[in-house]
Amino acid sequence: HLKIQLLQLIFRAEIYGPVYRVNVLHFVLVNVTCPETTKEILMSSKHPKDKFLYKKLFYLFGQRFLGNGLVTARDHEMWYKQRRIMDPAFSSLYLRGLMGTFNETAEKLMERLSEIADKNMEANMLHLVNCVTLDVINKVAFGVDLDFLNTKSPFPKAIETCLKGMTYYVRDSFFEFKPKNRPFVKEVREACRLLRSTGAKWVNERKTAIQNGEEVPKDILTQIIKTAAAEENMTEEDEEFMLDNFVTFFIAGQETTANQLAFCIRELTRHPDILEKLQKEVEEVIGMKQEISYDDLGKLVYLSQVLKETLRLYSTAPGTSRELTEEITVDGIRIPAGTSVMFNSYVCGRMEKFFRDPLKFDPDRFHPDAPKPYYCYYPFVLGPRSCLGQNFAQVGGAS
Repeated sequence: HLKIQLLQLIFRAEIYGPVYRVNVLHFVLVNVTCPETTKEILMSSKHPKDKFLYKKLFYLFGQRFLGNGLVTARDHEMWYKQRRIMDPAFSSLYLRGLMGTFNETAEKLMERLSEIADKNMEANMLHLVNCVTLDVINKVAFGVDLDFLNTKSPFPKAIETCLKGMTYYVRDSFFEFKPKNRPFVKEVREACRLLRSTGAKWVNERKTAIQNGEEVPKDILTQIIKTAAAEENMTEEDEEFMLDNFVTFFIAGQETTANQLAFCIRELTRHPDILEKLQKEVEEVIGMKQEISYDDLGKLVYLSQVLKETLRLYSTAPGTSRELTEEITVDGIRIPAGTSVMFNSYVCGRMEKFFRDPLKFDPDRFHPDAPKPYYCYYPFVLGPRSCLGQNFAQVGGAS
């Protein structure tokens, strides 16, 4: 259903132009594909995230879900405080120190694939990359080694359930009140509770260890706790924000990276020429090395192009929306303050006016010498509210 809706958005954008409105009962949503307007709105901090979508994700069927985390916080000062706390944990300096974990997990995936090949079995690549990304996130972010590739765990299913529940919750306001949906709604609530209770347990254990002067991993969780402790006037709500961001990172970090990898693998199986070119680059840069360094990733230029092209066609987060704080004019059409405006990278990425032969998978669009897409390609959003973990996701995907 979501795919059909996205295709409808592309069709409407092609027919009606860079701005058109959609009425849903009393609610009005304006869709914009104009690059100049995209730049004007998304690069500014004065237009908050749209309350219709982001405020709704505070809860999921009555259970606190993303709360007021980095993705959903609408108040700029509230968001900025959290972002300031989280930023050091995602610096390039810190990411350099994570390469050992990325290498170790990638090696485990190769071993698992070898076992599957030896048994002449089919490999469910989406499931495998889901497990890989979860393993990486748990190890580098929270200092926990659960080895999802080789053991069963409720976490992959809980994340899948939450995301599935989120799509129904956002699209159908009456979903939870229909008797036939009650078992699923209960399952979603339990999945939310599992993620938040696990987060609370890991945060409290780490805080206790830090307070007792114990040696703790130099991971993202430690960095967040130490930076937060340095903040003045920490409140109970700030503690809840930490859990909100735990759930946000746990879900968004795993899902976006895993989906990007799965779609990338699918496209490479369809285009043996691209796969051959990519393999040649990897052999030239990596050769017989057992360990890939952070600097090696910067030399894998064609791999970067392949990953960017994957995100153009298969945006892991299709778009974002803002509530206008002042009137704007787009293509001669006046849009009043208070209007919700939708920006969709998935739609722009598949429009002929922005990308020639848009349905063709062509990594050369992102060659270093090729013209840069002008505010029509933003898989990690743009401006101050761009995705904090985009470098983390790209390093993980490349590794």
